[in-house]
Amino acid sequence: MFLSGFAALAVMPLLPVAARDLDGVALYPLVAGAFVAASLLGGVLGGTWADRAGPRRPLMAGVALTVVTLLVSATSTSIWQLALGRFADGIAAGLVAVSINVAIGQAYLDHLRARALALMSACWIVPSLAGPPLAGLVAEWWSWRAVFFGLAGLTLIPAVTAVLLLRGRGRGSGGEAAQAAGPVRRPALPAALAVSAAAALTQYGVSAWNVRHVACTVSGLALLVVFAPRLLPPRTWRAGRGLPATVLLRALTSGAYFTLEAFVPLMLSTARRVPGVVTGLAFTGAALAWAGASWLQGRLQDRVPRHRLVAVGAGVMAAAVVSAAVCVLPAVPAATAVSSMVLAAVGMGLATPSLTLLSLNHAPAGGQGYASSAMQTAQNLGQTIVLALASALFSAVSAATNSQLAPFVWAFALLVVPVSGTVRLAARTRAAGPERGRDSGSVVTACPAEPVEER
Repeated sequence: MFLSGFAALAVMPLLPVAARDLDGVALYPLVAGAFVAASLLGGVLGGTWADRAGPRRPLMAGVALTVVTLLVSATSTSIWQLALGRFADGIAAGLVAVSINVAIGQAYLDHLRARALALMSACWIVPSLAGPPLAGLVAEWWSWRAVFFGLAGLTLIPAVTAVLLLRGRGRGSGGEAAQAAGPVRRPALPAALAVSAAAALTQYGVSAWNVRHVACTVSGLALLVVFAPRLLPPRTWRAGRGLPATVLLRALTSGAYFTLEAFVPLMLSTARRVPGVVTGLAFTGAALAWAGASWLQGRLQDRVPRHRLVAVGAGVMAAAVVSAAVCVLPAVPAATAVSSMVLAAVGMGLATPSLTLLSLNHAPAGGQGYASSAMQTAQNLGQTIVLALASALFSAVSAATNSQLAPFVWAFALLVVPVSGTVRLAARTRAAGPERGRDSGSVVTACPAEPVEER
């Protein structure tokens, strides 16, 4: 997880440089969106594989594929090869993320899972502090390719170690539990491919407004409407109690947070004209706040029900959205917008691990991989859909007014809907029985049984 975070945070600032060097600036949105789109597919593949054979094999495949994809990106001779590398890297990231969640669900006692997930969040602290500046220095002194090669070298040793340690192990409890429990509803691979393509089309489409981009956006949204429900538990869009509501709230919180994370830096650099170092501090503070809040929820689990931690986290995010909207006023210091990102990260640090733990509790027997892949899918769908809607609203208001700040007000106002919806629906994620004291082999299915992930 540490290396995944380092690669994700170090690579993103370099993609515009790589696109310019490869004469592919026009296709930059496709390159940037390929990772998220592919992680949808990787999550589905990893969840199905983990339920059938345990989490070891998809984890081995994920870490090995990560090394290969970094080398593909490093040796890119065209923008299309770079996009392919980022797409394959997204598949690898989806495999690793889901496998880790399933492994935590199977290997740890229930009261230790929250602390294990807090440790996963802590793995992002050093990458958030060191990743972007180190990558920037290497790219400036050498080249962006050296960053990809360096990350491949860093990942090679732990990848080989993981394969050597895990390859001789048995099927694991995932496969045995699946056999004992009978069939679990699995997403179809064609549906996963369609949703990945739809996510890429939508992200590319909202990057500009002309006939081609509008056609891509409409096509992507249409594919999402048709195929996304096939990757999620029944009654997800109606917030059915148990796993469906948990999956839906993961989509709402992730969509709100990552959209805020996209628009606040844009507002700081364009409308408020603050130095780039201030924006960098916002990302660093957000990573630290997320990890700190995740650690806190691990200590509160015996005192506060998890569904209430979800509601509290969403309430904190609502305050962050209001704080960001207020920052459009010239009299309000720009630091207020920075604090909004930190505050939103606190909310996510409380809500995300809690939703992951609830999803593991609600998973059907032998279906922890299914639940984890549904959560991964929901996170990426939430990012794609909420960001697309906010971008469309931002562009429409920009075209209708001459104000630089009015579009941001409307974009932030839209985020009130998912966070307030999360507060209202959090009780539907409540576990059916006591939330602590169970061992990792016992699985609870919440009322009407239908059915999560990391930072």
